[in-house]
Amino acid sequence: MILKDLIGVVHGRFQLLHNDHVRYIMAGREKCEHLVIGICNPDVNLTKYSETNPHRSTQVANPFTYYDRYQMIKGTLMHIGVKAEEFDIVPFPINYPEFIFNYAPANAKYYMTIYDAWGYEKKEKLEAIGCDIEILWEIPLIEKGISGSEVRKIIANGKEWKEYVPEYVYDYILFNHLDEKIRM
Repeated sequence: MILKDLIGVVHGRFQLLHNDHVRYIMAGREKCEHLVIGICNPDVNLTKYSETNPHRSTQVANPFTYYDRYQMIKGTLMHIGVKAEEFDIVPFPINYPEFIFNYAPANAKYYMTIYDAWGYEKKEKLEAIGCDIEILWEIPLIEKGISGSEVRKIIANGKEWKEYVPEYVYDYILFNHLDEKIRM
């Protein structure tokens, strides 16, 4: 029998939730009894520039509100069969790590993926506040797969993007006309 961690934490901006995000979330979910999903850059006051990933703090890279990202994650997980009592979704101010334990548990296992210098910077920030880190996978950025930036660019160019996102996200974005925010 494989023992699972009691509580696990994953985090990301999820600007918009795409299929590779779901793969990451579910990889964390498989390793614990209860998963906490942290949404980075929850608002402009908890977003800050980073030299290792300068675009992530720009307004154009953060078109969706915390609420919309919360709904996309929650709806997707429930749509694929994850029970509501098996996860929580919280703000995750990675740029202000001293605030993270206001939202996420200190006694959890923090699951991460690393693709670039930003991944290493996040790992250092979390280790500095005492998080117990487990790297789910570490691969070069070129092998990462799709990114939220790429999906937003596809949407902005008026091309078909349904294949890159969970069904729930596609429907949510169209129903709420959020694709129009990207095309502006």
